[in-house]
This record gives sequence, C-alpha cells and structure tokens, in this order.
Amino acid sequence: KVKILYTIPNFDTAGSGRVVCDLVKGLDRNAFEVEIACSSDKGAFFKEVEKLGIPIHIITTTTKYRPYLSLYTRLKPMIRFFKENKYNLIHSWHWSSDWTEVLAARLSGVKWMYTKKAMSWGNRHWKIRSYLANFIITINEEMWDYFPKKKNQKLIPLGIDTEYYSPTHFVTTKEHEQAFRIITVANLVPVKGIEVLIKAVHHLQNSSISLDIVGDYTGDYGQTLKAFTSQLGLDQQVHFLGRQSDVRPFIAASHLFVIPTLNEGRKEGMPMALVEAMSMGIPVLGSDISGINYVLKEFPKLLFPAGDVNELGNRILIFKQQSNEEITTAGDTMRRYVVQNFNIDNFISAHEKLYLDLTK
Repeated sequence: KVKILYTIPNFDTAGSGRVVCDLVKGLDRNAFEVEIACSSDKGAFFKEVEKLGIPIHIITTTTKYRPYLSLYTRLKPMIRFFKENKYNLIHSWHWSSDWTEVLAARLSGVKWMYTKKAMSWGNRHWKIRSYLANFIITINEEMWDYFPKKKNQKLIPLGIDTEYYSPTHFVTTKEHEQAFRIITVANLVPVKGIEVLIKAVHHLQNSSISLDIVGDYTGDYGQTLKAFTSQLGLDQQVHFLGRQSDVRPFIAASHLFVIPTLNEGRKEGMPMALVEAMSMGIPVLGSDISGINYVLKEFPKLLFPAGDVNELGNRILIFKQQSNEEITTAGDTMRRYVVQNFNIDNFISAHEKLYLDLTK
C-alpha cells in the first residue's frame, strides 16, 4: 500500500477540512494507507474526522525559519517523525507559504506535494516552497501562471459529495413565502466584501428582501458589519446566524446565494461555499474575480464586478422578479453542473491516479 500523510493546520473551520475528510474517506483502502497530522483537535468538525477511524497525530509539522543557523536542529523532530512512520508521500493542505515542512520531508527522503488553495503569491517563501515540492495541485486555471516553469503540477478542482449537498434531504416552504431570502456563507474577514451585499440590500429599499449571513460574527469585522447593518436600519432584514456546523438547511431555505468577495488580498482559490450552494440547487451570484469566475465560467451572467453595489442590486432584483418555477429551473441547472464537474468521485479518482504515479 502507498502510505500517505495529510497535513493540515486544523479542522476548526470546515472549508478545505471537509474536502480532506471526504478525500480520505473515499480513497481505496486496498491501495492506500492514510494518516493525518494537524496541530489542534479543536472544532466540531474534528469529531467528524475522528469517525474515519484512521490515525490522527496532533503535532506541528512546521517551525519558524529563523534563526537559520539552528533551523536544522528544529527540523529534526519532524524529520524523525516522517522517517519513523515510513510515509511514501506527504500531501500538505496548509494554506500558508511555509517551506519548513517540505524541507523536513525532503531531508527525510519522503516525497512532498501540496494543494494551492488561495490566490496569495507575493513573497519569496511561496517560491521556495514550490521549488522544493515534488508536485503541486492547483484548483483553478489562473493558478497555473504562478508556476510557469514547474512541470510537475496539475489542475484538480475541489470536489464535494453531491449526495450530501442535495436539496432532496430538505422540505422547505420558501415557494409560498412572501419574503425573498438571500444567503451568504463565509469566514467573516474584510476581503469577503459582505458590506457590499448589505449595501445592495439597502439600495433596493424593499422590505420583502431578507439576508442571512452565516459565519462567526464575534470578530472585529463581524461586529463592524452588525453595527453597519443597524446604522442602515436593516436589523429586521439582515440576520447574523453565526457559525453553523451544517449549512445545508439554511441554504435549502433560501432563494439566492451571493458571494461578494472583493478583488484584493487572498481573494478566492475555489470557494466551496459557492459550490455547495450550487449543489443544493440554489441560484447564485458571485463577484467576477479569480476562483469565483472559474466555478461560474459557463455562467457569465451570474458574475458582477467586485465591489459594485448597484450592479449587484440589479442582479438580485432580476432573480426576485422571477417566478418560483424559473428560480427552481435555474437552481436545477446549477446542481447538474456541479454533479458533472465538481463531484467527489472525480476528485478522488484524480488523486488516486496521481498518488500512484508519484510513488512508482
């Protein structure tokens, strides 16, 4: 069997953690032996990962770069860990540009690869990490330009369990409601541009439009959004639902999903909340930036200029004016597209083939 170690900072926020969980769960156990290393056992989703019944090491596989003279000494515990467990391959899902893990892997004689999840690419550490990697997986077409000289890379879009994210699990009454319900699901940080969506709702001046915001609002940005909502007099229309371990019932009860990420900072690699909403058969709108426009490349009319409040409001109004049948048809189209292009089975098969090729 090919012995693989997946490294990830934590499973505190589902996101890519759920993708890793689904990947591990779906791998052929006759061909692969799998373990996970993460630095924390916090978070409700960690309990789901434990149910996989595979070894999980609570260990930090990275260290500080400096001082460089003592770096090798600090790498020794990781090198020893990789050697003693006799891994054939390490697949990193760390979001950062850290290269100490790959250096430890190379010094231990273990092949190392990573999945590039975000669009950040602004420092030399990313280049060192990528140079040392045996292989890189990208998740949208734009990322290819980050590594023009790296032959050992492949585009494998993230996949989801489309049976789990299916509208058939939920019975809703939204077809008979007077309100038009919009939802967004995000890690509430400024780059997500949620204030643009709140402004668009305010711009429409229509009390029958409601907005549900799913995400931890206890941080500075979340509290700023709440204060801004009150300032605009939208407390009865905009609802902060906090972090939810299962977003499906909230998505199923909505008429429209919006992802208004700004065109700055880390932007989006491949936003899974968007793909999940599409799989749930919900029409979507997204800002025209990397990652989002990759997912929606066959649906350019569902994209709006990032930060453009008026245009987003206009697009929302178009959906609000549609009949329930038209909204259902649009949602069905979204779901079919995800099933064809981003389903977990294709995702797993692509990884299995790659793992076998790398460890021949």
